[in-house]
Amino acid sequence: MAASKISRRGVIAGSAFAFSAIPADARTFTGEMPWSPNLADAPTVVSPGPYQFFKPDEAVFIEAAVERLIPRDEVGPGALELGVPTFIDRQLAGEYGGAASWYMLGPWRSGTSSQGYQTRLTPAQLYRQAIGAIAKHLAQTETKKQFRELTTDQQDQVLAGLERDTIKLPNVDGRAFFELLLQNTIEGYFSDPIHGGNRDMAAWKMIGFPGARYDWRDYVSRHGERITLPPVSVVGRVGWNTKS
Repeated sequence: MAASKISRRGVIAGSAFAFSAIPADARTFTGEMPWSPNLADAPTVVSPGPYQFFKPDEAVFIEAAVERLIPRDEVGPGALELGVPTFIDRQLAGEYGGAASWYMLGPWRSGTSSQGYQTRLTPAQLYRQAIGAIAKHLAQTETKKQFRELTTDQQDQVLAGLERDTIKLPNVDGRAFFELLLQNTIEGYFSDPIHGGNRDMAAWKMIGFPGARYDWRDYVSRHGERITLPPVSVVGRVGWNTKS
């Protein structure tokens, strides 16, 4: 799908599977509970603020790029408005960016498109090298402008060139970068707000996703019925009183 043809509905349709399976597991414990409250590690909530991974020139590229992948329209807010750049920044600054849990050793052979991530670079390295290579590529074009300075149509053409592999970047796979950027943009847009994206659970509200609720016993037998509950984050929602 060309970047210029990406629509919000297409993104949502391609991502809906991530939210289609709502757990309905209700277990009854007898005797002593196998756990104690408030002993688990509390989730770390990402707060908006200075970027931790992106340099200033990288940040302005990411902000412009994600806003073209999921722009604001009559359906709902765009990726920039929902904090997707912050989500990606924090991911790249953490274990995901360093591929801490991935096997990153050889042998290195050419894979197929169905085999997923095939570069030797960690996500953080891929972002850094690709954004720099794109800047150099654009500096050599007729416009001699950086991505943020282009019109939206021109930005779409650049993203489409990366996706179609018609824009060749030195020492880095432009298509692999586009695919990772698109994946991370979708993840940040629909993630739990504790990770920095989906601010105010706006994306969940847009698609009617009720969030991270733990008890679905009242809905187990109500097949095909629309759930109209307001969304809930892992750490609850505004208006709830929680004990630390």
